[in-house]
Amino acid sequence: MSEKELILPATWKPRLHQDDLWDALCEGVKRADVAAHRRWGKDEVALHWAAWAANARPGGYWHLLPEASQGRKAIWDAINPHTGKRRIEEAFHPALKPRFNDSEMKVTFGNGSTWQVLGSDNHDSLVGASVAGVVFSEWSLARPDSWTFIRPILLENDGWALFLWTPRGRNHATRAFESRQTDPEWFTLRAPATDTGVFTPEQLERERREMIAELGSEEEAQARFASEYLVDFDAAAPGAYYASGLGEARAQGRIGRVPMDPALRVDTAWDLGIDDYTAIWFFQQTGREVRVIDYYETSGVGLDTIVRQAIAGRPYLWGTHHLPHDVMVRELATGRSRYETLGSLGLSRISVGAPADPEERVNAARLMIPTCWFDEERCAGGLERLRTYRKRWSRATHSYGGPLHDRSSHGADAFGEFALNRRTASAPAMAAPRRSDRAGLSWMG
Repeated sequence: MSEKELILPATWKPRLHQDDLWDALCEGVKRADVAAHRRWGKDEVALHWAAWAANARPGGYWHLLPEASQGRKAIWDAINPHTGKRRIEEAFHPALKPRFNDSEMKVTFGNGSTWQVLGSDNHDSLVGASVAGVVFSEWSLARPDSWTFIRPILLENDGWALFLWTPRGRNHATRAFESRQTDPEWFTLRAPATDTGVFTPEQLERERREMIAELGSEEEAQARFASEYLVDFDAAAPGAYYASGLGEARAQGRIGRVPMDPALRVDTAWDLGIDDYTAIWFFQQTGREVRVIDYYETSGVGLDTIVRQAIAGRPYLWGTHHLPHDVMVRELATGRSRYETLGSLGLSRISVGAPADPEERVNAARLMIPTCWFDEERCAGGLERLRTYRKRWSRATHSYGGPLHDRSSHGADAFGEFALNRRTASAPAMAAPRRSDRAGLSWMG
């Protein structure tokens, strides 16, 4: 009896649509990335593979969810509705002599191997541990830097990593998947429900109709259906403001290579974070066309560094720098406003916007996006911020409210600031440039 036969009893075997992944793993693939529809059986395959791997090679194995609490519900306590048994007890065959530790969500096998459900959000605590295999479940919802911390451990131990996810807009999971498709070291699989046979066409259509009825919005329901069942990387995330407009831009070829025209001035739009992110967009305009040519984002640095990196470090012919109204607020520590600080650093032609309701910026941005052409490479980070900028979800009322303040807010607010003020802005006078406009600065001395 082979090791594979020992831990795979007759009650389970890969389903037809899972065969390619299972065969690749059995043939020795160490890196696999699977974007698949709901109910594909992603975690099911991962559990049985972990059982086989733990028996074949004594070591530590992790099944990571974005948060540990999700792991208890989705993996540790999950019941197979077809058998009424816990999925982990089905996967970890008695021949492996598993011992289950409920408080730690950990299984210890007879050969000394261990398997544990953990949260990738707490990846700092995992650094330094020795592990032979890791599953990143719901990878599109996880912190992308968790892989950065864990990959050296697997590289040293010649371990494997399996990424399992359903799209949540064009984010880190999508970009990683697309780059891995051309890497011979990676197995990649994109599996929409229309290709696997898990659901009949009639069942899929019923799901789509029910989503529309439940959400009360055909646009949002179509986007969620496209994401969760059709594995559409460009579908809007639930509650997203701009994802559908950016999807149209991509379909129309307006996201790609957008060269900078040296004859046109470059306008900027800023959102200055105090304790978090600062975001700056770079635009060129000709007629009604808006060319979005660059994006800059940073955190934890001062205005002098921002000006040096974002403005002085770019050889553009500068136009107007659009900043939000709070740039005029004086700071208690210095008695100066950030407007004055930027002026002292040499920034000229600053236009300060008027206070505006967030929905005004959103509406202005929605109206501007159909006129925009985006440079996909230089604006990659900013495009992700726009795609994931979304409404707050209220669990109490089961409805969406205003904009959610998160990592996407600053990039989205800066974009909306430009859309709202670009036609009506009148820049306050500042010192005339002492050197070339191409530096974008008026150097004093």
